[in-house]
Amino acid sequence: MPQLRNALSKPSLLAFALVAALGATDAHAAAKKKKAPKAPAVSAECTDFYSSANAAWLTANPLPAGVGSVTALGQLRERSEQQQRALLDAAMQSPQGNVQKLLGDFWASGLDEAAVEADGSRPIAPLLDRINGIKRAKDVPAAIAALHQVGIPVAFNFSPDVDLKALDRHIGYFSQGGMGLPDPAYYTRSDAETRELLGRYQNYVKQILTLTGTKPEKLDAEALAVIDLETRLARVSRPLQDLRSPLANYVPVATKDLAKQYKNLQLDAFLKAQGVTDDTVSMANPALFAELNTLIATIKPEQWKTYLRWQVGDAMAPYLAKSFRDADFEFRGRVLKGEAAPAPRWQHVLAAINTAAGPMLGREYAGRYLPSSSKDKAEAVARDVREALARGLEGNSWMSAAAKAEAKSKIDKLKIEVGTPRRDLDYSVQPMGRGSFGSNILIASTWRHREEMKRIGKGNADRRWDVLPQQPALAYDLAQNRLIVTAAVLQAPVFDVARGDSALFGSYGALVGHELSRGFDLRGRMVDAGGEIRDWWTPADVTAWNALGARVAAQYNGYPFPALTAAKVNGTLTLDENLADLAGVELAWDAYTHAQLAPNTGAKQTLFRSWSELWAQQLSPAEAAQRIATDAHAPGQWRSNGPLSNQPAFAESFSCKAGQPMRRGDAEQVRIWR
Repeated sequence: MPQLRNALSKPSLLAFALVAALGATDAHAAAKKKKAPKAPAVSAECTDFYSSANAAWLTANPLPAGVGSVTALGQLRERSEQQQRALLDAAMQSPQGNVQKLLGDFWASGLDEAAVEADGSRPIAPLLDRINGIKRAKDVPAAIAALHQVGIPVAFNFSPDVDLKALDRHIGYFSQGGMGLPDPAYYTRSDAETRELLGRYQNYVKQILTLTGTKPEKLDAEALAVIDLETRLARVSRPLQDLRSPLANYVPVATKDLAKQYKNLQLDAFLKAQGVTDDTVSMANPALFAELNTLIATIKPEQWKTYLRWQVGDAMAPYLAKSFRDADFEFRGRVLKGEAAPAPRWQHVLAAINTAAGPMLGREYAGRYLPSSSKDKAEAVARDVREALARGLEGNSWMSAAAKAEAKSKIDKLKIEVGTPRRDLDYSVQPMGRGSFGSNILIASTWRHREEMKRIGKGNADRRWDVLPQQPALAYDLAQNRLIVTAAVLQAPVFDVARGDSALFGSYGALVGHELSRGFDLRGRMVDAGGEIRDWWTPADVTAWNALGARVAAQYNGYPFPALTAAKVNGTLTLDENLADLAGVELAWDAYTHAQLAPNTGAKQTLFRSWSELWAQQLSPAEAAQRIATDAHAPGQWRSNGPLSNQPAFAESFSCKAGQPMRRGDAEQVRIWR
């Protein structure tokens, strides 16, 4: 759960210019001879479609100094933030209904910086009192459970996720956490850079401890006590790279055995406090919890109290008075993230509301900004693309008959959810008021934690999405075999009904195809039509897919990386997304031409332009250098041009000839679902 902390050059045109210049050197000969016909120039569309389709955008959106990137989809995200801001302003002034009243008060309390400053650390005083009331070792587990209930996970993490043996339900996952640094290795590595970071972290711990009640004479000792306890947790935590596989994190155990195995830690009482009555949880690292069980009994209560005070102060620092916020930003913002300055106050408050009450805001966002007509149209286009995928699955030449049969069954069961999750939440929550932003954070976070815990148990796996309706996104949920389309993504440049169906299919439809194809690729093959985790491909299917992938990787390896000199796209790093992009364009074209039996040339061209317009971007050299090493997506120019150069329909629509940059040779073209 979301918790409180947690452009191409044109060599052909240049060559033509040189030929023309050389031919003009002998005017007398030219007068005597009949001029040879000039070779036709390559159109801009057939040379670099991205630069042609996005010429106006690229001119209108230069990269400002000090900014890493400007993108068309980034502008969509910014617009959704402004829409949320306008919604909250209206809810603050004249709320319509109880949920808007809660949100309006929450927003008002966060914008009132004078009130936040006057409030000081009072919002966390009840939590600190609870911690300071610890007398004996057996009091510590109850305090840990109480902090989890308000969305402040301490000592470890506990959250719902899919049961990998029964994808129709969620179970609770006990996992490592409780450390203030993002990587356990920071506590144990001995290199100079890490030691320096640890020293800066210690200073930050001192700042928060001071603000939560530590006296000056005890400050050094208590900061060391915090780092000592966190280091003990780090030593029995798994390296971050070992946490990437869902299967490695799934070790189901019976909840009835927890009380005996972890008597000091009182995990049975912990589950009861969270409202969890399920018979199974996952615990992938029992050594961590065995160590915690020992530490409860062997570490003095005073050290636990210091650690818990620090954890509360650290988690709540962004939402309290300026002294807390400044300390938090200097370490977590500037040191860990490299941020130059804090976000504007309204963005900070909006992010806090999305963290603590995101589904609440999403409900109102969809009600305000998603017309029912747009929702209906989005569902209809998605269904058309789903049907195109069904045809592609049936007719492709690389998939075995057995895999095709399973794929057909899987796509028949695929669900499409647009706007908001189908199942609403319980919005009964303590009134917030406008007096205390920090207190409202805790109220909202407690509500969200309660609703998250309700996901655990049979029949609750589809209870909510892992993305908020107010965040622009399309996603394929592999476990639930469903397409998720958020309310916020249904606006330009993704979804613009004013431009007509061809544009809708080229942008939104292609993105739908991108996501739906993920259910039937190298990863999607691991969940079958019945929701069971098993590989339903034959070895020949895997070989055929890998062969397609090798060709796509080679294609993208040949593309220069924009904003960098003598650097190429990493076709292996970006392979999965490039394959999905290719699939998306294929499916969008098929879906559109089935829905519109005789589209004219203009409509066809609009479809491809609307795809390209999604990827308009400006990158600084520094941003490009970071992306080439870490980003699984190709640069915008190649997300546009790469798939299109494989489409015969694109070449036909723009009269691109064989050998021109935007038309790959017939033998070079890669096809997945066409």
